[in-house]
Amino acid sequence: MSLPVMPPVKPMLAKSVKKIPPGMQYEAKWDGFRAIVHRDGPEIVIGSRTGKPLTRYFPELVAGLLAELPPRCVIDGEIVVAQDGRLDFERLSERIHPADSRIALLANRTPASFVAFDLLALEDLALFDVPLEQRRKALRDVLEGAGPPVHLAPATTDPQVAQLWFERFEGAGLDGVMAKPLTLPYRPDARLMYKIKHERTADCVVAGYRLHKTAGDAVGSLLLGLYDAEGVLQHAGACSAFTMQRRRELVGELAPLRLDSPADHPWAAWEDQSAHETNRLPGSQNRWSGGKDKSWVALAPERVAEVAYDHMQGTRFRHTTQFRRWRPDRDPASCRYDQLEEPVGYDLSEVLGGVL
Repeated sequence: MSLPVMPPVKPMLAKSVKKIPPGMQYEAKWDGFRAIVHRDGPEIVIGSRTGKPLTRYFPELVAGLLAELPPRCVIDGEIVVAQDGRLDFERLSERIHPADSRIALLANRTPASFVAFDLLALEDLALFDVPLEQRRKALRDVLEGAGPPVHLAPATTDPQVAQLWFERFEGAGLDGVMAKPLTLPYRPDARLMYKIKHERTADCVVAGYRLHKTAGDAVGSLLLGLYDAEGVLQHAGACSAFTMQRRRELVGELAPLRLDSPADHPWAAWEDQSAHETNRLPGSQNRWSGGKDKSWVALAPERVAEVAYDHMQGTRFRHTTQFRRWRPDRDPASCRYDQLEEPVGYDLSEVLGGVL
C-alpha cells in the first residue's frame, strides 16, 4: 500500500457542548465504530479509533468498499449495523470475535455498512490542510453513484435542520448532532469538532458496585438497576464519574446495604452464562473481559439514585451515566423502565435517503 496518508491514522475528535453552535456544517452523530478506511487498488485497511485494524472483522464490508470507493483514497467514517430500521450497537459489538467462522456467520446475518463523512486523501493528494467545506465537496463528488454498503453521511449548514435532526433521528438509533467549522483542517486526535448529545435523567436502583481497579478501598462504579414490566430487576448500566475522595466515601456510605451472601440478590445468577439469555445481569468473566476482574459487591436494592443519561440501547444505558443525586424520597420499586423517555420511532433508511 502506497498512499499519501498511510495507516494508522487516529481520527479527529469532538468536545461536548450543550447547544448547537451557529455557522457550521452539521451531521448526525452515528452510534457505531469510528473507522478510517485506506484503499489502494485491491488493498483495504480499516483502522479503528485506536489505530488497530478492524479489517478481518468485516469481510462483507471489505468487498463493498472495494466495489464502491475510488481506487486510491482515505476516508473517515463510521461502521454501523442496522436492525429493524435503527442502529444496533450490540449486534455491531458481536463482530469483534476471535473465530473466523463466527464472523462469517454474522457478516451474512447482520451485514455492516460504512457511513462516510470526511475525505483525508485522494489519489496522490493528502487533504489534511484543506478546509472542511472543500473536503466535503470532494467527498460528495467521489461518492456520487456509490451504493450500499457505502453511504454518504447527510450534512447541512442550516442550524434549524440540524435541530430537527437532533429531535427526530434519535428514534433511528443516532445519539445527537455533530457540528464542524467550515474552515476546519483535519487534525488527527485533536478535539476540534463539537458534539451535541441528548441528556435525560432517570431514577435507578443502586444494586451493587465494583471496586476501583487501582484503589481497593474505593468504588469504581455503581451498578444500576431498573424493573421491567414483569417486576424483574434488570442491570441497566453503570455510574462511575466520581472524585477519588468521593469513591472512598461511598464504600462507607453503602456499607449498611452490603449483603453477606448474594444468594438472595436479584442478580445472584450473574456468573451463569445461560442466565444472561433471559435477563440483563452484570457481566461475568468471558472472552471479552481479557482477564479483568468482573466481580462486584452486592447491595440490598434499597437505595435510589438519579442519574443523567444521553441514549438508550435497548434495555441499557448506551454510555456510562452521570450521578446527579440520591433520591431518598423514591421507592425502589418505582424505578421502572416506563419512566424513560422514548424517542419517536424513525426509519434509518430515511435518514440516509436509501436502504440500509
